[in-house]
Amino acid sequence: MKTLWAPWRIKYILGKKSESCIFCIKKTKGYKKKHLILYESTYAMTIMNKYPYAPGHLLVVPKRHLKDLRELAKEELVDFFEQVQLSISALEQAFKPHGYNVGANLGKAAGAGEENHLHFHIVARWNGDANFMPVIGQTQVMSEYLEDTYNRLLPCFAGIAPAK
Repeated sequence: MKTLWAPWRIKYILGKKSESCIFCIKKTKGYKKKHLILYESTYAMTIMNKYPYAPGHLLVVPKRHLKDLRELAKEELVDFFEQVQLSISALEQAFKPHGYNVGANLGKAAGAGEENHLHFHIVARWNGDANFMPVIGQTQVMSEYLEDTYNRLLPCFAGIAPAK
């Protein structure tokens, strides 16, 4: 048997677990890089998933703490989905994927890991990316460290983001 090392996971395993919402982020010095925020607008933000399904797995999150898509006001809804579009454009520029999974897990029964704060997943996909490792070996292989992916994506957002 071969060993697949994932030393970055120890921060999560041993780290202090917060009772607060992971998406209700306080604006402190360096908060964007600390929380892997790639883009922030009036009503929403795009962040990297710290435990991704694939390289460049992004989350679009409304700033207002709510759990139901139907609770978004019209201006929030427009801003939110503009960031979904922006995320796809940035991933296209940075990774050139063959497709995307875009959506939300609404409620615990649907698989929501954080069920009390609405968020959409944008997952880049490539032909053949579901190989034997996750299917048979139940192991996810990430090809790049999160910080490197963040640094690759950040200029893509800056280059295509609408003027504020």
